[in-house]
Amino acid sequence: MERIALSENGPEVSRLVYGSWRILDDPSSANVDDLLRRLHACVDLGITTIDTAEIYGGYKVEEFLGETLRKDPGLRDRLEIVTKCGIYVPCEFHPERHVAFYDVTAERIVKSAEKSLKLLGVETLDVLLVHRPDWLTSIDDTAEGLNRLLKDGKIRAAGVSNYSVDQFEALNSRMDQPLVTNQVEFSLMHMDPIFDGVTDQCQRLKVRPMAWSPLGGGRLFSHSDEAAIRLHAKAAKLGVKYDMASIDQLAYAWILAHPSRPIPVIGTNKMDRLTATAKAASIQLEREDWYALWEAAKGHSIP
Repeated sequence: MERIALSENGPEVSRLVYGSWRILDDPSSANVDDLLRRLHACVDLGITTIDTAEIYGGYKVEEFLGETLRKDPGLRDRLEIVTKCGIYVPCEFHPERHVAFYDVTAERIVKSAEKSLKLLGVETLDVLLVHRPDWLTSIDDTAEGLNRLLKDGKIRAAGVSNYSVDQFEALNSRMDQPLVTNQVEFSLMHMDPIFDGVTDQCQRLKVRPMAWSPLGGGRLFSHSDEAAIRLHAKAAKLGVKYDMASIDQLAYAWILAHPSRPIPVIGTNKMDRLTATAKAASIQLEREDWYALWEAAKGHSIP
């Protein structure tokens, strides 16, 4: 599988990223041996970048990943680890919390990153993302934390998630080392990044966006959603042209075709889905077919 640099100063990552958000959801696969098999399968397929976050699994996913990596120490050297910080909710570890809140102060960012390093059992995070903008923290405060982690070698690169164009621009103006990505929701079911300026900004700055929920959070497979119904009908016709590609493979290919070169974050606990998804990276959608899928998703032709 093709590899791609997140930015001119950023690390190289795989064209598809394995997301860990739901790896604890299925009890039948939420064990170290099963996850280890999946991680090795990812590496064999060329999917070497793992996306996680402090908050995932009720603050338990990073620890689970760390436990798995410790069972096979050599595997860490074949992976790039992306994690996120900044969202804090009431949970069993913090019963004193009463509401969910964001905190991306320098002190909190450094503390969270150091916790992630410990839980994951690694010396350096390849990329640390600020998970959400915090309206009560100044860009100088946030940048201070990220810059300190970069200077201390605890992270190789910093980025953000769910930032607007202006929010990205503002924080980036205070960084000693430019931000390397903006991870945003992007799919056939959620096209905001191509309309709100995010992908245009990424192209201008030569930064590759990461696309979370590339299948619309499962909405693509709904039997009652009108957009999903139209997309299934269109995919059934187009799939024949692309070596019997499935609708999810075409959905990934649609994202990959955008000139900002988005990097989809896939999320599955099934080995067969991993293999099928990897094939999407080799699908080169023709221009007319890309617009045909756009039209099916929107329910109308282009303006």
